[in-house]
Amino acid sequence: MKRCAILVYGILCYAMFLVVFLWAVGFIGNVAVPNALDSQPRIGWPVALCVNLLLLAVFSIQHSGMARPTFKRWWTRFVPRPMERSTYVLFSNVMMILMFCFWQPMGGQVWNFTGASAQVIAYSLYGLGWLVVLFSTCQLNHFELFGLRQVWLHFRGEAYTDLPFKEPSLYRFVRHPLYAGWIMVMWFTPTMTVSHLLFAIGGTAYILIAIQFEERNLVEALPGYAEYRVRVPMLVPLRRGTHRG
Repeated sequence: MKRCAILVYGILCYAMFLVVFLWAVGFIGNVAVPNALDSQPRIGWPVALCVNLLLLAVFSIQHSGMARPTFKRWWTRFVPRPMERSTYVLFSNVMMILMFCFWQPMGGQVWNFTGASAQVIAYSLYGLGWLVVLFSTCQLNHFELFGLRQVWLHFRGEAYTDLPFKEPSLYRFVRHPLYAGWIMVMWFTPTMTVSHLLFAIGGTAYILIAIQFEERNLVEALPGYAEYRVRVPMLVPLRRGTHRG
């Protein structure tokens, strides 16, 4: 009964992620959602700035903090280990929903492409960014990343085994194609308002900081990652074999 409950829990957390993912597409792309990045302002600029910075900070702390091995070792004293990743997904979903619901548009335009061709290019690159995000999760193990593999193995009574380090297609060109896709999503837009720019800058800054902590853990946990880190660029596939960070 407990194994079945944990499996259902994992499935529900994953289903919630799918809803949040579609919501994110609309929120960042200003499509079919009541509150989007480029909506009309509802409150004063100073208050909106404080609210948005707080939302970005809370999400960043949760998303990166709960992913650290030290936190996981403490957290799994209270949460069954097979549920740990699904619980991380659940908390990340909640943080994203808070972002979508309480984000405050700030008005103003940094750029606005009104030409049909420019809009098609911007939205095409935006859509490509989402495809890169999804494809990157599948390149490793999509169901491991979102906790389904863990709860399924537990349901079957099988011991969890770590996945081996590998370099599938996109990961041969950049170490973090998932993050590269997110950066594309945040920056490629035909209309860049002040609040959208704040979101893009804050999100990009978070990614660049989070990568440092993540790679430190990966070097410790995965044989071969240190050499991979030297050989393959971080986000932009322009230079190979030059990284020393």
